Amino acid sequence: MIKPWSATVFAAKVIEYYHTHGRKHLPWQNTQDPYRIWLSEIMLQQTQVTTVIPYFERFVASFPTLTDLAQASDDQVMQHWSGLGYYSRARNLHKAARIIENEHDGQFPRDPEVIETLPGIGRSTAGAIASFAFGQATAILDGNVKRVLARCYAIEGWPGNGKVLKALWERAEANTPKQETAAYNQAMMDLGAVVCARSKPNCQSCPLSGHCLAYHNGNVDQYPGKKPKKARPSKSVYWLISINQDKVMLHKRPPSGIWGGLWALPEVEQEEMSPGDIQQLEAFVHKFSHYDLKVQPLILGSQAEKALVEKNSHPSIMEPAQADWFSQSQLSEIGLPTPVSKLLSKLLESS
Repeated sequence: MIKPWSATVFAAKVIEYYHTHGRKHLPWQNTQDPYRIWLSEIMLQQTQVTTVIPYFERFVASFPTLTDLAQASDDQVMQHWSGLGYYSRARNLHKAARIIENEHDGQFPRDPEVIETLPGIGRSTAGAIASFAFGQATAILDGNVKRVLARCYAIEGWPGNGKVLKALWERAEANTPKQETAAYNQAMMDLGAVVCARSKPNCQSCPLSGHCLAYHNGNVDQYPGKKPKKARPSKSVYWLISINQDKVMLHKRPPSGIWGGLWALPEVEQEEMSPGDIQQLEAFVHKFSHYDLKVQPLILGSQAEKALVEKNSHPSIMEPAQADWFSQSQLSEIGLPTPVSKLLSKLLESS
């Protein structure tokens, strides 16, 4: 019967992997700047490294310091995040920068418990910042680390379950070494991303396969456990497009919710839209992580626009924080949801 590595041997194997094969030349590595480390950790949440790199580079070029970010406008921040998705990350990042600037004299806090109180930062992200920026022996448990630990120690169940998550954290804490913690944490993320991948893991190249329970039991694909399936919900809406002298009317979405803080087309649910002076464009589906949005874009004619004005912009339209007209050149200066940006680019280019 194969037994899993002890915590000490496990950590030694992981650190050895880092020194031999670990990634060391990503844009946010080879620095102890907590601002850049924090920014990378937030961008990398549920987003692949190759996608993050150009966004990270553009972001730090425009906001090279935490103070620069704190002093930026909401629109500037959201424009730089546009297309990266999960926009609450950007709103929380901006909010946290202002808190650090105003309540911590612009100095990023060193205590993991204090770091965790900042908007958008959980236990694992706080641990990563503390270890990478400040050399502290703090554990991490992102999706990649969960997968490595679940397979090596055959920890059954979906990590979103409280008991399973507790077991994973206990193992993560036990295995995290007091020395070379940053190297260990980086290697654990690398192993999960490159070797112990979600599908088609390269177990033959894994330094932990010799005592990985899932590998020796031949059921690597069963770990970590899958989230219980539910019927995928969908929502159907009309996007209302008003164009006047090559400018389009946009509404700034409220700060909370989907695409919070971005400029978007006003929308109504399909069953609430009355026929009228409108032109239908090709409908499409935009997939979020948790539901499908079925969109029917409509170009409003003068009579339809007038009807909406008379109805006080229609009671079911998303209530915007503000509304304004934008030319095509101005669209690149504001934060837009990707499907809105693509739709308007195509529409205004052809007009």
